[in-house]
Amino acid sequence: MSDMIAKAAIDRKLADIITPVIEDMGFELVRLRLMGGNTHTLQIMAERPEGGIEVDECAKISNAISAILDVEDPLIDSYVLEVSSPGIDRPLTRLKDFATYEGYQAKLETSELVGGRKRFKGVLSGVEDNEVMINIEEGTVGLEFDWLADAKLVLTDDLIKEMLRQRKAAGDINENDFDEIETEGSEEDK
Repeated sequence: MSDMIAKAAIDRKLADIITPVIEDMGFELVRLRLMGGNTHTLQIMAERPEGGIEVDECAKISNAISAILDVEDPLIDSYVLEVSSPGIDRPLTRLKDFATYEGYQAKLETSELVGGRKRFKGVLSGVEDNEVMINIEEGTVGLEFDWLADAKLVLTDDLIKEMLRQRKAAGDINENDFDEIETEGSEEDK
């Protein structure tokens, strides 16, 4: 079984170089993409095993990856290195991601037709063996993980609330740090 962290051969080669560096720093590689254009962009998404990552941690990862890539020199062309969090509407690249985000809306795309279609949008309903279960209008569908070409969460109010709850529980957000927000028609306006 493969994962969707790095799809293309060059992405897999880069992931083999970068993953040990990221893991030694206490993080997990979520996705790696080398994207073309006038200047190539090497996009890396990482997070702590329990989820989340801060801007200063992204900077540390970027410095460490830059150093190893300078030594290994796997890329011929120049590139821009971009290290970020997966974000709220994150890509789902590992089988465990589908179990972690069970109950949330997602968009999945398969590499081949499955039941006459390649795109599935619905609520994730867990993992059974190597199948990702998703509830769509027609019912629950099981898709082999290896069939998936792309998958990501859909940004919903429930997802945002859960991410904020997790950040607050982890101590990343302290409500006392925020000023009270005055809105039109608030008690102070009367």
